[in-house]
Amino acid sequence: MKITTFIPIVLLALFVSSCTSVRVATDYDKKANFNNYNSFAFYKPGIDKAQISDLDKKRILRAIDANLSNKGMTKSNSPALLVSIFTKEREHVDVYNNNFGYGWGWNPWWYGNRFGNSVNVSTEGSLYIDLIDANTNELVWQGIGSSKLYTGSDIDRREEKIREIVSEILAEYPPGVTAN
Repeated sequence: MKITTFIPIVLLALFVSSCTSVRVATDYDKKANFNNYNSFAFYKPGIDKAQISDLDKKRILRAIDANLSNKGMTKSNSPALLVSIFTKEREHVDVYNNNFGYGWGWNPWWYGNRFGNSVNVSTEGSLYIDLIDANTNELVWQGIGSSKLYTGSDIDRREEKIREIVSEILAEYPPGVTAN
């Protein structure tokens, strides 16, 4: 393949991969046999500790349920995996100093802070999805997704953002398998 054909393909791949607004990181136990995990249940004590609204917990759990079901896993009373979640959030404050003026050097027409400063505040949240072996009670897989949170009152948009975050995280499960 010629380099002139290869460069546009690489640039396109970089552009497409940068379009997602969710940053994902995963970790897993290399000794775990993920082929044995075909059923799951939610781990209530862990989920109860997540410091988000009960409505958002329901949205997250529904999205996890749908994603794992799409992977061929079933919800069970005697599961192979327990699913727990944990959340963190932090505020980002960006201050832009716009010290524009006009004139040359020190003269009466130089007005520092002519356009003032602007401050942009956004909230970034991280969702941790832990998959725990039900027999050993050991963590076997963890996915973390970080994204700017939607804090508006549009419920449909909020649900869509949660589904996007959960889908991006669980696209990495099981490890070693790429999504189609």
